[in-house]
Amino acid sequence: MIGLGRMAQALVEPLLSSKAFSAEQVLAVVGTVATAQRLRQGAFAGVSIQSSRSAEAARVWTAPIQLLAVKQQQIDGIAAAAPVAENQPLLVSVLAGVSLDRLQRLFPGHRVVRAVPNTPALVGEGLTALAWGEAISSEQRLKVREMFAGVSEVLELPEDKLDAFLALTSSGPAFVALMAEAMADGAVAAGLPRDLSHRLAHRTLAGTAALLDQRQLHPATLKDMVTSPGGTTIAGVRALERAGARSALMEAVIAAAERSRELA
Repeated sequence: MIGLGRMAQALVEPLLSSKAFSAEQVLAVVGTVATAQRLRQGAFAGVSIQSSRSAEAARVWTAPIQLLAVKQQQIDGIAAAAPVAENQPLLVSVLAGVSLDRLQRLFPGHRVVRAVPNTPALVGEGLTALAWGEAISSEQRLKVREMFAGVSEVLELPEDKLDAFLALTSSGPAFVALMAEAMADGAVAAGLPRDLSHRLAHRTLAGTAALLDQRQLHPATLKDMVTSPGGTTIAGVRALERAGARSALMEAVIAAAERSRELA
């Protein structure tokens, strides 16, 4: 693990909990000694977590699978400090907007993969898209799929589809959380207690998503199922349409995809 931020933690913690990997199989390198000490607590007890200045940190480059999970602005410095790879190790990058071509230039000797996971991986409900670089062996493909399959549904996509995938699935949880917060605020304004409003908003969103997915319903079909003539739901839908909610959500996904392309 080259970097152990929120996304990397979201991937590794469930894998350790499910025993897909043992703590002894994982080596992580982070920026500072203080960060290393903090992360050794709790779910990462037993994992070798080293600061980038530690002599042990160089061992990360000898691992057969290396997960690159740092900030985009750090990648050039990390690549400059990395030794020339031997035995063609696999570098799996979760960095938004960093192309396979750029990864291959920065890390010659590696075989590179782009992965786009999302934070619901923390509860085993994630989505991950994979785009493969050149000369990836079937065994390496299997290992990468198994790593992400432990916490998410795995899809394989052409690299030019990753920006749209990221905008919907990686940025999408923030949009959904905003909806949940707004719906709960509405319930508070209508008279429900705050804690109950949040719990009911979360369960409503989760239940609706499960119904759409399990019954393979088109969203418009479900909307029509609960919208009766002159009723409460159509009054609420009318308010949403008047406020431009549908257009705002569409523009949010498009803006996130465009930003991902800009980062490249």
